[in-house]
Amino acid sequence: MSMTLPLVRLIEAFQKLPGVGPKSAQRLAFHVLKQSSDDVGQFAEILKEAKAQIRECPECFNLSGQSPCEICRNKSRDANTLCVVAEPSDIFALERTGEFRGLYHVLHGLISPLHGIQPEDLKIRPLLARLGEANPIREIILALPPSIEGDTTSLYLSRIIQPLGISLTRIAFGLPVGGDLDYADNLTISRALAGRVPIS
Repeated sequence: MSMTLPLVRLIEAFQKLPGVGPKSAQRLAFHVLKQSSDDVGQFAEILKEAKAQIRECPECFNLSGQSPCEICRNKSRDANTLCVVAEPSDIFALERTGEFRGLYHVLHGLISPLHGIQPEDLKIRPLLARLGEANPIREIILALPPSIEGDTTSLYLSRIIQPLGISLTRIAFGLPVGGDLDYADNLTISRALAGRVPIS
């Protein structure tokens, strides 16, 4: 069956989104076409505004429309505890639990030699800069996924952080191997945070 080119292009555009296969892309495309022109226009404007306004926080590298981000500028957060995550979406997962009240640092990826991602490609140097003598950080929690890349990154970070004398822990894993924090339920993440273990 042949489809009109604008519809094909719309479906292909949705397929570029992560986790969206051909059938989901078709459903999204037909859903958008059922919406009013005003609704579609508003959605397009929201996308353009988000792309134009959201940037990396210069302190933690979370995504925000403010600089520094809302979490870094919140004086009620515990500045003694820093949670290291792979992606900004992981912060959303942890914040949903309401369990963690410290600060974050986003690596923007994981070490993966197979995919050509080396330590220098991540936000590791800025992380070390945050651990200077004037910084009050006493504990670093590694909240990285239980995968080969997550384990490799955790091992690398432990080797360079432990000599600094800062307590280093990793969240406990009620999380499936190879799973992402973003897909875990709140209770699983809460228990993983509460059951974090020292890295030796």
